[in-house]
Amino acid sequence: MNTRLKKTASLLTLVAAMGLSNQAMAADYVIDSEGKHAFIQFKVNHLGFSYLLGEFEQFTGTFQYDPASPNDFNINVDIDTPSVDSSHAERDKHLRSEDFLHVSEFPKATFVSTSYSENADGSGTLVGDLTLRGVTKSITIDTQKIGMGADPWGKERVGFEGTTAFAMKDFGIPKDLGPASQDVALYLTIEGIKQ
Repeated sequence: MNTRLKKTASLLTLVAAMGLSNQAMAADYVIDSEGKHAFIQFKVNHLGFSYLLGEFEQFTGTFQYDPASPNDFNINVDIDTPSVDSSHAERDKHLRSEDFLHVSEFPKATFVSTSYSENADGSGTLVGDLTLRGVTKSITIDTQKIGMGADPWGKERVGFEGTTAFAMKDFGIPKDLGPASQDVALYLTIEGIKQ
């Protein structure tokens, strides 16, 4: 192998090693939904008079995050739609019906991130594909990093919160609740445990 080929091979090896090193730095986290340190909550205007609040009780997810390279953040979340809870049994039955979530046909909703940008103050913008009721749309979530570090039991954790809103009709929800109730707002908080 001549000198030029050797230098090229060495350079390619170095670039590949740097790429692997950067990938290895991003830590894997599991969302602590079992410990109820993560929430997916929603708010819908009720006929222009008040707000209906609720949440999804069961969901799982993982994400990767490296504070030295925060924009490489990525996250995947699976939501059990039958776990919807608005603190009213009859209303929850209606929310699970074909009028809204149609959980017998679509028992899962998912979110898969496609990009993330974080500012120096910990605020950020998360973009990803939300699949709900069999429809996939890109949504944008305004985020804020809450904190990062060791917990009292020796585990490493990091937490974020986020807000977004979307039109229910964009995801094929057929029930029309009137002009004041077309959109749903989401409040999300996740706390991840480093693996």
